[in-house]
Amino acid sequence: MTWNPFRKKEEAQAPVEQAPKKAANPSEKKGRPTPKMKQAQAAGIRPLVPVDRKASAKAAKARLREKENAEYEAMQNGDINHMPKAERLPWRIYIRDYVDARFNLGEWFIPVAFAILIVSMFVTSLMQNQWASIIMMALMYGYLIAVIIDVWLMWRKLKAKLIAKYGEQSVSKGSRSFSYAWSRSIQMRRWRLPKPRYPKRGHWPAD
Repeated sequence: MTWNPFRKKEEAQAPVEQAPKKAANPSEKKGRPTPKMKQAQAAGIRPLVPVDRKASAKAAKARLREKENAEYEAMQNGDINHMPKAERLPWRIYIRDYVDARFNLGEWFIPVAFAILIVSMFVTSLMQNQWASIIMMALMYGYLIAVIIDVWLMWRKLKAKLIAKYGEQSVSKGSRSFSYAWSRSIQMRRWRLPKPRYPKRGHWPAD
């Protein structure tokens, strides 16, 4: 092999081959969704807050009012299927029928108490008879005590029937059956809601 003094010079002037380009790093585009992902995100965008919150709230109130009016009308007409959910519970239906079937001393308490109060004021102011006023007030408190005893006797019998028919849940604290029964018993029959199912007393619920 002969020595060529120009060989190194030629090699130095020869163009250096470019290194192959690195493959695209997938992490470089991380965080930038692909066109398909962009379309999917655009299609799934929904406003978290309604555009017109006042109109939305007004429409919700209107729907609620319409529902309440329908339920109130159902209670006036005795339509059990459209009454509020609480009024459709089987033990509440039983309580209503039981209270409506009996004569309750308490249902006349408000008119009787009002009449006694008026008479007492009249006797005190015009007749100046203090003893007559005391007697009238004693009559009112005596009637109140009689109403309390009547409610207690009613609940004692009604509670036993409810437990026998529907179990302890029907008389539990959360059921508010006692307050439901006594509040209905001190209302005049014609003013009760839901409306009594029978026009007259004596229609006792089946055990």
